[in-house]
Amino acid sequence: MLEQAHPLTADRPQNFRAEFRATLALALPLAAANLLQMLVHAIDVIFVARLGDTELAASSLGVSIFGLLLWTGTGLVSAAAPLIAAELGRRKHSVREVRRTVRMALWLTALVSLVFMGVCAAGGPIMRATGQPEDLTARAAGFLLILMLGMFPMIAAAVLRIFVSALGRPTIATAITFFALGTNALGNWALVFGHLGMPALGLNGSAISSVITSTLILLAYVVVIQSDRRLRRYRLFGNWWRSEWSRFFEMLRIGMPISLTILAEAGLFTGAAFLMGRIGEAQLAGHTIALQVAALAFQIPFGVAQAATIRVGLAYGARDHDGIGRAGAASLALGIGFMGFTALLMWLFPGLVLSIYVDVDAARNAALVGFAMQFLVVAAAFQLFDGAQAVAAGVLRGLQDTRIPMIIAICGYWIAGYSTAIYLGFWTPLAGVGVWIGLAVGLIVVAALLLTRWRMRARLGLLPSA
Repeated sequence: MLEQAHPLTADRPQNFRAEFRATLALALPLAAANLLQMLVHAIDVIFVARLGDTELAASSLGVSIFGLLLWTGTGLVSAAAPLIAAELGRRKHSVREVRRTVRMALWLTALVSLVFMGVCAAGGPIMRATGQPEDLTARAAGFLLILMLGMFPMIAAAVLRIFVSALGRPTIATAITFFALGTNALGNWALVFGHLGMPALGLNGSAISSVITSTLILLAYVVVIQSDRRLRRYRLFGNWWRSEWSRFFEMLRIGMPISLTILAEAGLFTGAAFLMGRIGEAQLAGHTIALQVAALAFQIPFGVAQAATIRVGLAYGARDHDGIGRAGAASLALGIGFMGFTALLMWLFPGLVLSIYVDVDAARNAALVGFAMQFLVVAAAFQLFDGAQAVAAGVLRGLQDTRIPMIIAICGYWIAGYSTAIYLGFWTPLAGVGVWIGLAVGLIVVAALLLTRWRMRARLGLLPSA
């Protein structure tokens, strides 16, 4: 019966090893989907990079604004994950409650998408206000005007991904994202360079391909949910006009701090791109490639953090204090352990890692590759802390604890991290490397404070009453 629709609720591991396996089973397909999603975006970088440093730098500025807004919106609706998990932890037959949560998440998606598209439309003045060169600004603003059309389908797809994952079907997200990878590669090949009878649109062709791909991803989720017997029972798209204001505001209460936390972290890296733009075009291009590598590695602990929110949320809804501890410990061990492996790869084989994105032997890429290799050394050093802060935030979200972590993130990333980046980048000879050291400082501070809060969860009253 309905127990089959959400098998996670039947999984109550009574020891760390069993919890680790359950977390791994949920995290692997989510992490795979995250990696594939990054590869979808990497396709854009790979094609645009072959247009030259100017086009790559322009796309970096445009994507910096769009990505910042997209992550903020996705963070806002990600409140659906702990809410759905807690509902399923409390009661297996939570069809109505889950449907209400998803419906209000989609309402919220429509609202924030309209607001953020307005911000994207003002991208040109925003970039000029930060002192970016006019040629880069003009190219980036046109690119952003097209890319913004993908805002709603991308955030809405994130909501549906949360739904299928919380219901124990994360492999759906992996399959759909794999489909998107091929779609975006074909779209870029046809529209950037003018194949298959299409005009060669260059940078704008990459933006069009992204919009088409994101729309097809959303449609794929809808088709799968409506076709799957177990998922169809939730009737997610029935009576979509019916309001549930208490659920809407509960989602805002939990989601707004998550959104601001993500805004603080994403804003740190976006701000770093603007600092690099003022230091030099080659440094900005190198920063873009190195950041793509670091972001690619980050998708594994990010997937673990998503799984941690669900696993901890299920135990939270069941008022299982021991289960909460096991879920958190398993998630932290999994996320931090993997980042140790990626740090080693970046440290030992930086050229091989960079070759995923650019031809490291081409003479025209010499300056870009040189700066990217310097930045990767710093990235390798902060990998462990990046994984720790991501998973620590995920386990705390499972406890629906988001307000204090938000304050920690804002202070850690901006007071400690960005101020260090500005000082070292512009007041010392370190320049771009100094900016990356600032990023590392922010991540280290936030990781330490979030892990401390998790360890003190009982004393701080974060656990549910027995």
